[in-house]
Amino acid sequence: MVKFILKNIREKLTGTAQSDTKDPVAETSKPADPPTQGKTKSDTDPAEKVQDGSKRNRSRRNTENAGESESTDNRSRSRSKKPASSPNPQGEEKQAAPGGDGDSNPSPAPGSGRSRSRRRRGPKKSGTDSKSAEVEPSSISAHADWDPASFKVPVEEGKTAFQELDIPSEILHAIADLGFVHCMPIQARILPSTLKGLDAMGRAQTGTGKTAAFLIGIFTHILRNPPSEKRRNGTPRALILAPTRELALQIEKDARGLSKYFDAEVLTVFGGMDYEKQRRKIRERKLDVVVATPGRLLDFRRKQDIHLNHVEILVVDEADRMLDMGFIPDVRQIIHSTPPKSKRQTLFFSATLTPDVIRLANQWTRDAVSIEIEPEQVAVDSVDQRLYVVTTEEKFPLLLNIIDQDKAERVMVFANRRDQTRKLYELLQRYQISCELLSGDVPQSKRIRTLDRFRSGEFRVLVATDVAGRGLHVDSVSHVVNFTLPQDPEDYVHRIGRTGRAGASGISISFACEQDAFQIPAIEAYIKNDLPCTHPEPELLEMPEPPSLTPEQKEKLAKTRAENARNRPNRSSGGRGRSGGGQRSGGNSRRGSGSRRGR
Repeated sequence: MVKFILKNIREKLTGTAQSDTKDPVAETSKPADPPTQGKTKSDTDPAEKVQDGSKRNRSRRNTENAGESESTDNRSRSRSKKPASSPNPQGEEKQAAPGGDGDSNPSPAPGSGRSRSRRRRGPKKSGTDSKSAEVEPSSISAHADWDPASFKVPVEEGKTAFQELDIPSEILHAIADLGFVHCMPIQARILPSTLKGLDAMGRAQTGTGKTAAFLIGIFTHILRNPPSEKRRNGTPRALILAPTRELALQIEKDARGLSKYFDAEVLTVFGGMDYEKQRRKIRERKLDVVVATPGRLLDFRRKQDIHLNHVEILVVDEADRMLDMGFIPDVRQIIHSTPPKSKRQTLFFSATLTPDVIRLANQWTRDAVSIEIEPEQVAVDSVDQRLYVVTTEEKFPLLLNIIDQDKAERVMVFANRRDQTRKLYELLQRYQISCELLSGDVPQSKRIRTLDRFRSGEFRVLVATDVAGRGLHVDSVSHVVNFTLPQDPEDYVHRIGRTGRAGASGISISFACEQDAFQIPAIEAYIKNDLPCTHPEPELLEMPEPPSLTPEQKEKLAKTRAENARNRPNRSSGGRGRSGGGQRSGGNSRRGSGSRRGR
């Protein structure tokens, strides 16, 4: 054993291992690495290796010789402490392949290995960058071939075509792609003034086209008034304030659709999402339009991440909702950070014009043009409203039968409380109804994904609280169901406004139990129209049996039905003795628990 060790030491010192009959230059250049030398293939002719290196440059998969050399290169590269650094790795590879670089670069592997990795990464990166850079130019070039005369609109009495307004062709092209033909009433009345740079105050419900009205004015100004000086990042030219995240996202979606054929940097800022990610976007971009909720925008302004001193157009959307939610102090601080109202255009929109709202509008606008669209036009003309008088227990079977028998393709079901929506969502899933939940309990990222999936038709029923009642535009919503009537009559209009949008027709169905009945007079007074109350057909109140239930689930359902049947006579007779306990577990306990949950 000692002799064997001594023999190995002598071989290392002399550098003449028995298994090594290779190139003497490679042997003497790295004497302390015999295992690598022992594994190297025969390479007695340097000219042949130069040719092999050239073949590897032309093709990664060539001959068996090239593959063996590549594996040897990789092993040598992992052991090398000083990899070759050359502005021309491919040229370095040919000279280093024979091992003629002496002490500075004894192995050809680092140069050749690095050159191959650079060739793989380089084109991929440049290809990705060029692809992203070509998205906008392709749309712009497509617009160059578009003829405005191809956008033909039939003449209809009392309606205004977009071609009649002074709108740039880029925006007109996007309007044509979106399928709009005539202006909505608020667009026809407010755009002639806002396109001239005048302030405006509009009273309009959601679904009347007011979002497109102020976006068309903003983009027209941006196209015709390019920035006169170099702007720093995070300095928007237009600012749109919205009360909810869902409304802000909807405005951003509409803005991207209208700015399809020109460069416009649009950014949405709201809470509930990654703060640092939004902050990086603000700092890295020259912003044209910022859509924001007041709280998160104020955070960025206080930290000097966003600069509002060059805002040219300010839009306050759903001002009455901001007043109700307590956002006005934040909005006031934001507006004071913008230029004076004499140096900016201000557009002010609200569903209602209460004295408080009018006072705010007068403070923030200058000689504003006032446009009002009556709410009953939205609530009555485009939506078929139905109201069913039912008990609390009859609501869910009625909902199931309406979804099944009406062949409703896209339904939004509203309830007042989050616990109600959760229970309703679980029951619908139990009956294998494809549905999703949208409420304040759902994280913001999931809410965005849920809305996108609902728009694409991945599921039929969206169960929501009033968080989805304003500003959301989903095409082809066939039914809106008020599982519980809202306590605020204005929310009723916003709920049913999810259907029958942009001139289309829709169906609104409301369930009125003994508790909901108290809300009906206020709703009728607000919409200035009577709600016809009817009793549903008996077959619509039959509870269908859930499909594919296990025997245990069927037994549990039967017990629940029997218990509900026993409780109904007790509640109607007022309850006596033991029945009083049943009454507490029935109607009164629901009202009590409901009030506790409400608090």
